[in-house]
Amino acid sequence: MNDAPVLNLKGVVKRYGAVTALDGVDLEIGPGQFVGLLGPNGAGKSTLFQVIAGLFAPDAGDVQLFGTTHRANGPAIRRRLGVVFQERSVDLDMSIRANLRFHGRLFGIGGAALDARIDALAVQFGAASLLARPVRNLSGGQQRKVEIARALINEPDLLIMDEPSAGLDTPSRRALVADMRALSQSQGRAILWATHLVDEVDEADAVVMLRQGQVVAAGTPAELIRQAGAEDLTDAYSRLTGSADQ
Repeated sequence: MNDAPVLNLKGVVKRYGAVTALDGVDLEIGPGQFVGLLGPNGAGKSTLFQVIAGLFAPDAGDVQLFGTTHRANGPAIRRRLGVVFQERSVDLDMSIRANLRFHGRLFGIGGAALDARIDALAVQFGAASLLARPVRNLSGGQQRKVEIARALINEPDLLIMDEPSAGLDTPSRRALVADMRALSQSQGRAILWATHLVDEVDEADAVVMLRQGQVVAAGTPAELIRQAGAEDLTDAYSRLTGSADQ
């Protein structure tokens, strides 16, 4: 079994003029790990995702995915990477099926194989009866599920998800966390799940706490609770980040 990291960041810095959004971030994820990136709004989570996805180059530090870099081997990385951003990335006027077909074809998937993946994802996200419906006519929560299905269409080895539960009610949010955790365990997909909601990552394999662009703590939930002398991960998050944003 290959235990080499699927994601390895060392000393990553990203600045916007005088503002330092990421300040020496180290982060490592192994195959099949479900890792929570936990931090208050404005901590730098979205910037970090843009750097990992190759949309922004870091100003300093090293970003490696699957043992290589975007500069050296960007197309190969993108074939193995799935991304869910906070911003919408599907066409509202196209149907769910048309959106998923379009994105599947971008990865060179077609024919019966693509249709089978679309049907399986539709069942997974409870949208089998909605595939012909334009995305615009879906609820906010349903639209979010289409975003996640789009990110899974290429069966990525690493899935990065920025506030993926946005727009979902509490039961749907918990179901999505459980589904993604099961996906990580059953299919060996590594997942980086960014959120400011502590309960979404309290059963993660590891949690990285980010504050003002810096990693202030990292470890298993149990390790972080012990480190903070806390009763639970919510308490540990508040103590280690100085944040009450939950």
